[in-house]
Amino acid sequence: MKIILDAMGGDNAPQAIVEGALEAHAQCGAEIALVGREEAIRACLTGPLPEGVEIVNATEVVEMCDDPATAFKRKKDSSLTVGLTMLKNGEGDAFISAGSTGALLAGATLLVKRIRGIRRAAMGPVIPTATGHAILCDCGANADCTPEYLLQFAYLGSFYAQRLMGVEKPRVGLLNIGSEPSKGDTLRHETFALLEEAGAALPPTARAEAEGFQAQGCTLIYLAVDGAAKLARGERSEMKPPPFFLIRGEDIYEPDNQKLLFPVTS
Repeated sequence: MKIILDAMGGDNAPQAIVEGALEAHAQCGAEIALVGREEAIRACLTGPLPEGVEIVNATEVVEMCDDPATAFKRKKDSSLTVGLTMLKNGEGDAFISAGSTGALLAGATLLVKRIRGIRRAAMGPVIPTATGHAILCDCGANADCTPEYLLQFAYLGSFYAQRLMGVEKPRVGLLNIGSEPSKGDTLRHETFALLEEAGAALPPTARAEAEGFQAQGCTLIYLAVDGAAKLARGERSEMKPPPFFLIRGEDIYEPDNQKLLFPVTS
C-alpha cells in the first residue's frame, strides 16, 4: 500500500507529520509519499530518507483561513491539491491530511469524486467507548442531511467496519434524544423507518436508536447521524477522541486523562 501524506497540513507541520510518517513506515512498512515544500520537509529529517519514503514537492499550502470551497482551485500547487491529484491518477492508495477539513472534503469530492451512487461524502472517525470502539458517521461533513444520506452513512460505516476493522456483524444506531421510536424529529423518524426496511441488507441489529450516553456503553455501534453531532460530540472528534465525560461507578471522569471531575450524588 502506498499512502500519500499532506506534509504541510495540521498543527506543528511539517515536523510532526514527517516524524509520524517515518514512525509509521518503520512499524507498518507502507510506502509513503510526503507531499509539500521539499526544503521544509528535508529540514525535519535527521538522516537520509528510508527506502519506501519519497518527497513530492508542492510549493503552496492551504491555510486554515483560506476559503475551503475554492482553496484547492486557487492553490493548484498546494500539498492538498497535488496529493489529491496523485490519488485521482492512481499514484497511491490513500490520501491523508490533517489540514483544512473543508478544503479536503471539497477537493476530494470534486477531484477524486464520490463512489457512484453515494450522494454525500462523510467523515467517520473511530472513537473510544466504555467497552470498545465506534465509528461516528457523519461527524460534521454535512450540516443538512436527508434520510437517504443517513441510510447511506449506515452502509458506509458497516462496510468500513467489516472490511477494515474485521467486525463480522457491526451494529448501526441512530443518534437521537431517546431510544423510543416516538422520540426525535421528522428526520429521525423517517431515517429510522429506512433503517428498518434495510434490515435484510444491514446487520440484523441495525434497528435500535441510541442516546448519546447509551452509545458510550455499546461495543461497536456505528452511528448514522447528521452534522449536528459535531457540536454534540465536540469538534475535536475530527482528529482524535473528543472529551467525553463517562460515568464510572458513581463518579464522572474525563477519559483522556482519567481526571475525576466530580462525584455523582443522588
